[in-house]
Amino acid sequence: MIYFYLCYRVKSNRYMDIKIISSTDRPNSWALKVSNYVATLYKSENTDVEVISLEDFPLSDVVGGKYGKKIESVEKFRDPILKADGLVFVIPEYNGSFPGILKVFIDYLPFPEAFEKMPMAFIGEAAGAFGGLRSVEQFQMIANYRNALQFPERVFISRVTQEFDPEDGIEDDFKQKLLLSQVNNFIKFVEDNS
Repeated sequence: MIYFYLCYRVKSNRYMDIKIISSTDRPNSWALKVSNYVATLYKSENTDVEVISLEDFPLSDVVGGKYGKKIESVEKFRDPILKADGLVFVIPEYNGSFPGILKVFIDYLPFPEAFEKMPMAFIGEAAGAFGGLRSVEQFQMIANYRNALQFPERVFISRVTQEFDPEDGIEDDFKQKLLLSQVNNFIKFVEDNS
């Protein structure tokens, strides 16, 4: 019994590295504002967290389809993500889907191992009423194909320009509680799958 307790304590207090992916290259995006806010929630739970914006993806270095080639700037960008214990994708909805830069980013990850058994959580955001539901569900098909471990508690922030505050979070109490629940339970999910 003492052995079990010590193992649990060591596991639950171990270093955990969470990366939040702001999944657009649009400057000053709501996805980045949401990502930065969500990072504060993870920090309040004593989790090591970093926001990575696809705005910084070296797109000019992959123009022309340089698949299968060693591209130093791409490797430098993706390595911290590949080494993470868990990923949170904040995905806006553009034209009924997720941004093209997110697909380009995925296409330049090692295949098939990049997301193999990687714990992932998803937050959708959009100016419309469905809060990025389509973009998240479409991206989840890719995550499933790449064998990610998908956390089932998704959060959708609808009318993001009106209902989200970069300092205080989601104005709707129910949705804010869902976001807080996702953060707390995703930490446990990552611990259980590490």
